[in-house]
Amino acid sequence: MSKITEVVEELAAPIFQELNLELVDIEYVKEGKSWFLRVYIDKETGVDIEDCGLVSERLSEKLDEVDPIPHNYFLEVSSPGAERPLKKEKDFLKAIGKNVFIKTYEPINGEKTFEGTLLEYDGQIVKVEVKIKTRKKTIEIPVEKMANARLAVTFS
Repeated sequence: MSKITEVVEELAAPIFQELNLELVDIEYVKEGKSWFLRVYIDKETGVDIEDCGLVSERLSEKLDEVDPIPHNYFLEVSSPGAERPLKKEKDFLKAIGKNVFIKTYEPINGEKTFEGTLLEYDGQIVKVEVKIKTRKKTIEIPVEKMANARLAVTFS
């Protein structure tokens, strides 16, 4: 699976560069009997349906030329949404000061889920300020213990 996403990323790189877009993530997954190739894109001002359509059209042409996927699949190009995943170093650095949601593989201080303000990221440790009842507490989460992380929308 990862080989396919690597090939797609390589094919898509010139398209993203030309259109001044950022590749957020690529997923290649089977759901039911169907395969899906999902490409998530973004840019500073946010992406719209035209950006998604343009990437879909150009990437589809490239995929047809190279044909790295041996069976039928659905290509979906979209925005990562308001709760964008945090995967790369630059994602975490851009999210400093924002509200995040992090799940860990194993408990830290008895918890496996954390939501709060991302304070720091140094490549090894993520520091998140969480609110426990009326008190704020800083939690240090080792990057290797994170199962996933994303921005978290808050309604206040």
